[in-house]
Amino acid sequence: MFSLLDIAAKRAELSPDKTALEELVSGARISYRELDRRACRFAAALRGLGLAEGERIAILSHNRAAFFEILFACAKARVVLVPLNWRQTVAELAPLLDDCRPRLLLHDAPCAALAEALGQARPGLSLLAVEEEGTGPRPGSYQALRDKAEERRDWDPVWPAEGLWYLLYTSGTTGRPKAVMQTFGMAHANFVNLASAIDLTAGDVTPNYLPLFHTAGINLHSLPTLIAGGTVKVLPGFDAERFLDLIESGGVTALLAVPAIYHALAALPRFAAADLSKVRSWSSGGAPLPATISALYAARGVTLCPGYGMTETGPTTFLTRPEEALCKPGSVGRPLLMTQCRIVGPDGRDLPPGEAGELLLRGANVTPGYWNRPDATAETIDRAGWLRSGDIARADAEGFVFIVDRIKDMYISGGENVYPAEVEAALLGHPEVAEVAVVGIADERWGEVGRAYVVPRPGGSPDEAGLRAWCRERLAGYKVPKSVVLVEALPRTPAGKVQKHLLRARGTEPARQEAPV
Repeated sequence: MFSLLDIAAKRAELSPDKTALEELVSGARISYRELDRRACRFAAALRGLGLAEGERIAILSHNRAAFFEILFACAKARVVLVPLNWRQTVAELAPLLDDCRPRLLLHDAPCAALAEALGQARPGLSLLAVEEEGTGPRPGSYQALRDKAEERRDWDPVWPAEGLWYLLYTSGTTGRPKAVMQTFGMAHANFVNLASAIDLTAGDVTPNYLPLFHTAGINLHSLPTLIAGGTVKVLPGFDAERFLDLIESGGVTALLAVPAIYHALAALPRFAAADLSKVRSWSSGGAPLPATISALYAARGVTLCPGYGMTETGPTTFLTRPEEALCKPGSVGRPLLMTQCRIVGPDGRDLPPGEAGELLLRGANVTPGYWNRPDATAETIDRAGWLRSGDIARADAEGFVFIVDRIKDMYISGGENVYPAEVEAALLGHPEVAEVAVVGIADERWGEVGRAYVVPRPGGSPDEAGLRAWCRERLAGYKVPKSVVLVEALPRTPAGKVQKHLLRARGTEPARQEAPV
């Protein structure tokens, strides 16, 4: 069986002149015919360099159209792509290179110094610079190597479901690095799940702005849009003003953003009068969607649709439709077409509706495991194919799932389980609170207690006593944070998730205000 036919080749056959990729900075437009031609040439170049099926190449690059050329070239040549986090240091990246052992490292100009340092530390690693689109290929660059290669057309058009396409390193904070294996079958399942949730078609246009070393940058919604035959508009990153310009101009029909980005857009003075009507699908993921953010957009006639996924699930597993988001606030929906879910207790038995337990997932969208880590794979995926998400969830009688919190974020205070997400939701209802993260810290009497890190709204001046009193009116006493720290910003990953491990690491410090109030 197979999961996909060669996407680039089929799209070049079906819609050759349609714009596949548009770089908004350079203005370059790449048709599906040209995308396939470039991918064919670079696949041939990889074989010419002696790279065999299953070998790895790595890339350090900000968002650019060339990434997708390289991604499709790797699929044709059956070479495995390893996108690396350009925000990391040599010390952080070196163990990843030791783990996946790439023969080649591609990099853009901003990452040149980092790539050179890695190359010096790894003598067998060849470097290849990716030039800006439209600047002309310099000798020795990716473009020069690609353009002088033969435009081979004899690549196997069948991409097997189990075939390994790329590796994505998770942002774990302890232990050895883990690379999640991404297969052709996972790409197909993600396309089916997403397309069924948002009615994705060849008429859709989506922005590519989230980092391409993260599953959201590749798969939400860029790769599914290319499979569907739509257009991907590539931005170097997120800029609130430019992003709102794109939305108002009609340059986007379907988008995914993390709550922090929706918050940043809503904070713009021009947001209240901005024309949001041209975007037909608004998805939210990467972190729980605060009710306050939903309300801001609802006041503008926009329904934000929460979803849920993981790098290990390709990622899309849940995504509400607008009518579900309205009638089931707080839910991420029901499992999508290619996904099964269970909610189990500590003994592994299924729990009835309403009870919270660990969310398990299974389906064609689930990874076969972690690269070179059979131990971690066995800990995460059982023999029946059920993946332990590490998230606590509950389902209602109709099967709608609500994510309660991360298992590792839950803390026990005086023998009672406390889910920080519940406390955060209460604090976000305070009129002077913009963002909040709650973590458990050690306490001699109670074992653990909550500490809330709060970002005030502009012009707001919340105080610790007032915030704790607010919580006492809405939560049981053991859930009320024992301390509150005011901060200017929360530490986040490139995908917008709050890095709670950094906040927990500060748990031994005395609580104090860290921002002017």
